[in-house]
Amino acid sequence: MSRGKLSLAMLVGSGVALALGAFIPMEESGRRVEASMGQAGQLQIRHISGRQYLTAYLDMVGVPTACDGITTYQGRPILPGMKFTESQCAAMLEEELVKHAAAVMACTPGLALSGDPVIERRREGPRFAAVSLAYNIGPGRYCASTARARFNAFDYPTGCSAITWWNRAGGAVSRGLVARRAREAKVCREGLGALH
Repeated sequence: MSRGKLSLAMLVGSGVALALGAFIPMEESGRRVEASMGQAGQLQIRHISGRQYLTAYLDMVGVPTACDGITTYQGRPILPGMKFTESQCAAMLEEELVKHAAAVMACTPGLALSGDPVIERRREGPRFAAVSLAYNIGPGRYCASTARARFNAFDYPTGCSAITWWNRAGGAVSRGLVARRAREAKVCREGLGALH
């Protein structure tokens, strides 16, 4: 990692970064990974089990998707049939998480890292859920959401509830998204310990 380059841990804290590194692959592609931090603070992902999407495919609403839910990369859309290596997918995941976390933190100063351990414990769950939601729906939609407005007002409980409203794909309620939003809302309310 070059000097000056933001890491996910710098944006959201190391606990949230590690939790996102494990959660997003499980939610987006159903695979289990081990997430750790490299010496320079970069997120490192090691595949444990489950299918890896190293060739782009069409998701449930027909959007070309690769790796762990990536539909665009470095401003370019993923195209059907594109191929990636496991290490490329891991690097893309970290880069996309950093991009989404930076957008979330820019529009949600109510979730900012504070340095105060008591405040940090209270914000970790909402910060995790906000970045996970933004990764799934896009930063623009997240930044215009009621959840973001409530987090900025330090109303974390109702912000956590507002996350569950994002449960549609292609205009229809998706059982998978209902379940994912429930998991995110639980972590939002209870903290990172709710992941275990």
